[in-house]
Amino acid sequence: MIKQILRGLQIPRYRHDQHSVLGINERNQKYVYALNDRKAFPLADDKIICKTVLDQHGIACAKTYATIERIGDIPKVWSQLQEYQKLAVKPAKGSGGGGIMILRKNAAGQWTQGGKPITTDHLFTQLARLLMGMYSFGTSDRVLIEQCIEPHPFFHEIYPAGVPDFRVILLKQAPVMAMLRLPTDRSDGKANLHQGGLGIGVNMEKGTLGMAFDGKDFHSVHPDNQHTILGKKIPYWNTLLDLSVATAKAFPALGYLGVDIVLDQHLGPLIMEINVRPGLGIQMANQQGLQSFLCK
Repeated sequence: MIKQILRGLQIPRYRHDQHSVLGINERNQKYVYALNDRKAFPLADDKIICKTVLDQHGIACAKTYATIERIGDIPKVWSQLQEYQKLAVKPAKGSGGGGIMILRKNAAGQWTQGGKPITTDHLFTQLARLLMGMYSFGTSDRVLIEQCIEPHPFFHEIYPAGVPDFRVILLKQAPVMAMLRLPTDRSDGKANLHQGGLGIGVNMEKGTLGMAFDGKDFHSVHPDNQHTILGKKIPYWNTLLDLSVATAKAFPALGYLGVDIVLDQHLGPLIMEINVRPGLGIQMANQQGLQSFLCK
């Protein structure tokens, strides 16, 4: 499927190197299942377990404020969170950004979601739905409540809403490819590619942004506001790469993984999560196939 898309785009760099494009079956057989111990998959698939490992190794990540395991615990835990002004609420086993809530207090002290007030009853209902596995493939789940990231001003120069993140693919603890996932108006502030976000290639050596791919076309500027993307220098780039390597070393049973990293305006690079089945859209973002890098 990816090769068909690439042929349709007629990008010269691909036409001469289509054999380097990694397909999903080959990814699974040669990398995901060959290099990752299946017993270690929960380390990546459960955000709470993952963060426990990150904390044990002193790896920078968003601070955990609370976890919820049972519906009956919701009122008590929520009462303990009232000292905070901002919260990120996530299903522990969710994927693709589903079920994530960003909550903030307004000037009147009311909790809001997306700028609109949210009642306690509605919030409790949402938390119960997370626990019942609505965003976790139908299995019961836990809820992670953590520090809310404030994106680095670098991102505001391109697009002012949402929380962008970097995805770094590592093979045997070595970074091989990276991209920036950036929100758009169509993605409603979310950076996930399948929800309408942009995938932006990264020059690994220079630490600069490449072209942005929207699922159909490539752009040198953000399609919603025409702000420059191509060539912009990424802050903390070397620190970000070092953090991805340290994260891979903290999970030695996972030889092939994706590491998702955000840039906080005060704390710099922070690990958000890891993925043992990182998507292949990173190849489109970089206009390069993964295979040639993985086989080096």
